[in-house]
Amino acid sequence: MATTSAIAAHLRITIARTARRLRQEAGAGLSPTQTAALATIERHGPLTPSELAAHERIQRPTVARLLGRLEADGLIDRAPDPADRRSCLISITDEGRRLLKEVRTRKDAYLAQRLRGLDADELATLDRAAAILERMLDEEGGR
Repeated sequence: MATTSAIAAHLRITIARTARRLRQEAGAGLSPTQTAALATIERHGPLTPSELAAHERIQRPTVARLLGRLEADGLIDRAPDPADRRSCLISITDEGRRLLKEVRTRKDAYLAQRLRGLDADELATLDRAAAILERMLDEEGGR
């Protein structure tokens, strides 16, 4: 049986390779940070730039540049924040939703095609591994 450190290293490499391949399949023309921010806005919006920075764990100046690009591409809208006139609320546009759906469809299709070559036991193992990884990430969020 491999050590915890060896398993961690193997997982890190495999997850990174998988994420890189999925980004290549997405073909959205957005950076991973832009795509992640757009998904966060879809999931938690409308939200302020500071809230987006906290969700994405990035600095406020980075958020400003990020939002500028997403807005220029017509993927988000800004509206005055009624609770704080110095801020704004960011929400996703229909075009932003369409783009995220397209990206997710491409990624899912790529993975589904790769999974078709596996047997039932391998599929069950991956399903269980996904649930375990999800639980680990959920527990991390509670810290």
